[in-house]
Amino acid sequence: MNEIKALVFDLYGTLYDVHSVAARCETCYPGRGREISAMWRQKQIEYTWLRSLMNDYCDFEKATEDALVYTCRYLKLELEASTQQLLCNEYLQLAPFPEVPAALRRMRTSGLPLAILSNGSRRSIHEVVSSSGLEAEFAHLISVDDVRVFKPHPSVYQLAERTLRLARAQILFVSSNAWDAAGARHYGYPVCWVNRASNCFEELGQQPDLVVDGIDTLARHLNDLQTSQS
Repeated sequence: MNEIKALVFDLYGTLYDVHSVAARCETCYPGRGREISAMWRQKQIEYTWLRSLMNDYCDFEKATEDALVYTCRYLKLELEASTQQLLCNEYLQLAPFPEVPAALRRMRTSGLPLAILSNGSRRSIHEVVSSSGLEAEFAHLISVDDVRVFKPHPSVYQLAERTLRLARAQILFVSSNAWDAAGARHYGYPVCWVNRASNCFEELGQQPDLVVDGIDTLARHLNDLQTSQS
């Protein structure tokens, strides 16, 4: 941890709350909003894994759309084209977790460059970050579009190393998705797992180097580390 020269964040579920779409789901399907959001997200993740294993890449918007269609079919909910577009657009306007904006500013002003490495397409990453007004906090927005495969494939994690021109040991990878944190740790990054829900870590032969309950806790930890070194 003493060698960290940059921070790379996952986007979905780490900086931005994927279940902020539940409110719009509730508007469209009263009484079913949280249920739809939970299944939609799970299928979205599954489809990225399956697409990678099948060597049949599609962009994140397509995977998100397909996951919504499946969810509504499974739950026996009618999905009109206008509703499908409305709900998928919510994934381009996700809300950041409450502590994120101030914590990012604190880390950026400390001198560490910040980047995002996401399964999102270039378009989706840009729209999510810009709609929340946080674009200025990041030196790089890195998309799997560049390698046409999804996390946790090693070639995705290599993108951050290549973009930042730093050795992997110098990059702290931050994710709330335990499978993503395990993938990054397997690749060789020091990893911070953001465990907001007090869950257990995945059994994939890897362990995070640091566990925090929010991005603000990470910011305080890094500040304490820099202070101790000065």
